[in-house]
Amino acid sequence: MLSYAAEMRRKFHMCPEVGFDLDETLALLRAELDKIGVPYTEKYGKSSIVATVNEEKSRFTIGIRADIDALPMKEENDVPYKSRHEGKMHACGHDAHCAVALATLAEIYRLRDKINCRVKFIFQSAEEYTTSGARLMAEDGVMDGIDCIAALHCDPIYTAGQVGFRNGAQGAISDGILLEFFVKSTHAAFQQGGVDAIMMAVRAYSDIEFMIAKELPAVTPVIFNAGKIEGGKTNNIIADYCKIYCTLRTHTEDVEEKALRRIREICEYTAKSAGGSAKFTHVKHYPIVYNDERVTDKMRAAAAKVVGEKNVLPKMRTMGGEDFSYFAMRKPGCMMRLGVTTPGKPVTGLHQTTFDIDESALDIGVRIFKTFILDNMNG
Repeated sequence: MLSYAAEMRRKFHMCPEVGFDLDETLALLRAELDKIGVPYTEKYGKSSIVATVNEEKSRFTIGIRADIDALPMKEENDVPYKSRHEGKMHACGHDAHCAVALATLAEIYRLRDKINCRVKFIFQSAEEYTTSGARLMAEDGVMDGIDCIAALHCDPIYTAGQVGFRNGAQGAISDGILLEFFVKSTHAAFQQGGVDAIMMAVRAYSDIEFMIAKELPAVTPVIFNAGKIEGGKTNNIIADYCKIYCTLRTHTEDVEEKALRRIREICEYTAKSAGGSAKFTHVKHYPIVYNDERVTDKMRAAAAKVVGEKNVLPKMRTMGGEDFSYFAMRKPGCMMRLGVTTPGKPVTGLHQTTFDIDESALDIGVRIFKTFILDNMNG
């Protein structure tokens, strides 16, 4: 028989939605929160919910955050709970994050009279989107009444029953960039009468990769990726427009600043030299997630009680980006990495079309959050 967390995870998994368009996900959340009987509000950010246990016990407040959006990917798993929304999939584990937070909420609400603090559960939209759902919520003041905040992220590096922690910086600064090239179209048979926007974009992309390789310090990790290129209308027309969707990841602000400046310069020079124009749009920015030492030590201690010291493992710093940073930069926070791979099975990474989890990990996440709250309810 499935646990409540696993049951809810499958329901969320079957209705993946992207960005702020989360009607079915939010309806499912509202129905469960109403069933539990906990009060909630949707006044923070956009397409997000905050549910509060023990509103009156405001002397000390713990926040628990879960992101709830999915990715624009087609799921290739053959499972009963496979995505029912074509071209959308919970390939980053946000269905699990949401289910763990909801199941923790149900447990904490049941024990509310024995809990000497307030607990706010943040169900946040658009973590995988160009506009950060966390940033909008933070700007609306969701962190004002919260003293510390905890979150988890599915991590297939670890097996179910293991968890990972790292004090301090967790990942990278993450930037989303849109590069656009505008020129003149013409018939392909008379190419001298126009300028090829696709060729211009390809040249700029190549020069950016050369810049990343040769102009930035080798001791600082940097990733530049063009994830999507669009341009042209048909085979026999020289394209007058092309755009590239890119991401930039780095560990330091000075390298980020130089890389962004040089990307803009390269695009503008490439376009001008070919007789066209370029537009650089900085569409997304996630600061680095910093795990507060005190909160992380408390989370680590709670995890050790649940899975044992030997299963609480160190986490290497990565190039991943996470908008939990907008919460953790305002109040002390910690993001735990929850092992979700079945022991003995091949590892399937995040953002892959076959990503799935060992559902036994869900109840481990619930128990760790519950233990963390109970152990620290007095501040």
